[in-house]
Amino acid sequence: MEIQAPIIITFIGYLALMIGIGLWAYRKTDTVDDYILGGRKMGPGVTALSVGASDMSGWLLLGLPGAVYLGGLGEAWIGFGLIFGAWLNWLFVAKRLRIYTEMADNALTLPDFFENRFHDKQGILKVVAAVTILLFFTFYTSSGMVGGAILFEKVFGLDYTLALLIGSVIIVSYTFVGGFFAVSWTDFFQGCLMLVALLIVPVAILSKPDIQTDFQQLDPAMLSFVSEEMTIIGLVSLLAWGLGYFGQPHILSRFMAIGSPKDIPLSRRIAMSWMGVSLIGALATGIAGMVYFADMPLANSETVFIHLSHAAFNPWIGGILIAAILSAIMSTIDSQLLVCSSVITEDVYRKWIKPNATNKELMLMGRLGVVAIAIIAVVIALNPQSSVLGLVSYAWAGFGAAFGPVVLLSLFWQQYSRNGAIATIIVGALTVVVWKQLSGGLFELYEIVPGFILASLAGGIVSKLSIVDPKTIESFNQFNLSLKS
Repeated sequence: MEIQAPIIITFIGYLALMIGIGLWAYRKTDTVDDYILGGRKMGPGVTALSVGASDMSGWLLLGLPGAVYLGGLGEAWIGFGLIFGAWLNWLFVAKRLRIYTEMADNALTLPDFFENRFHDKQGILKVVAAVTILLFFTFYTSSGMVGGAILFEKVFGLDYTLALLIGSVIIVSYTFVGGFFAVSWTDFFQGCLMLVALLIVPVAILSKPDIQTDFQQLDPAMLSFVSEEMTIIGLVSLLAWGLGYFGQPHILSRFMAIGSPKDIPLSRRIAMSWMGVSLIGALATGIAGMVYFADMPLANSETVFIHLSHAAFNPWIGGILIAAILSAIMSTIDSQLLVCSSVITEDVYRKWIKPNATNKELMLMGRLGVVAIAIIAVVIALNPQSSVLGLVSYAWAGFGAAFGPVVLLSLFWQQYSRNGAIATIIVGALTVVVWKQLSGGLFELYEIVPGFILASLAGGIVSKLSIVDPKTIESFNQFNLSLKS
């Protein structure tokens, strides 16, 4: 694809805007509460699109359109699973988590909430949760940076290492200075850009007069949601992606930060509308690619959105649309970096190193944490063929299985114990890692399913065998009463 000056100019302008939002957010960040959760005063619209953008990532603009382009609409089941899981997450988790985390001594992170929820004075639960988050997110962030670097490399013809460094510096810069405000507002802007891009690209391609004839020649099987090759295990695996929502720290933190629990229904409607329309756009983009490139197949299916953008629009619009892909990648990486930074600040530094640290000192540690995690991620990402990329396939499952059952049981079960929570996290994470290494037969099932089930069973059994702290029961009862007020 020939690179033209307008594409470069619009791309640089977009990046400059992201940095500008970071600087604006810096002026609104006065305390560690502001840096980690935006002072719990985010509006419903920003919360909704921030959840969507940080969740969908490059998968929405690269992965899903590419999968549909290659395999047809049968690939859409993962989208159906995600929509259902996201809706359930908003319906059953959002309000409860927002209220309970504030009641639990204003917990700013998931490990902090778990510790306060179970009155764990020893801090074992917090350590287990914090280590799990840092481990998965460091590698997950690295893989996202590889995706951003490949985009820079393909679009601008840059050396891979240079492309990696440029993308990393941009993302780290606005996360470093602005914290949660910057991440949420950039995600809001990026969510809007992603939605527009996913609507206009397929419409522009499919509305071309000569495309209508080509469309009639498509294999009908490619336009069917059910194929002969699909198995029950395969279908369950695709739908099971929805289970992951209950345990994603970067998504759950948005629920914790919304201004008022009363804003959640409106935020849910905005988020689900955005998600539904965006997924339809992604599917339509894949179909448009099938038709447009029927006689000239792409070497890399995941570049279908990039090539369609270039084919349908002038370089100025094309530059903005390609920036939408970077938006998708950046919106997830910045959220992951912020969660890691929050864990380092709240769950490591303040917990174990300096309990009486000032707000200024904690914010400094949070910013240094962003840089530290980013540096480690960049080092790992320097080799685009690194085996760390294999972790991406089960990072979502790892968080879903390790934290999903903990979050649900913590919010709904009075007799859930600290030891039960520890067992849940460990069993969930280990099951996902071990299951991924096995193959054939039942082991083809997506690892989040056995991980979620076994983690839930472990938490329930251990809790039944444990003595629940009376303070834990009392605080849970107070929480339940607050839901009725």
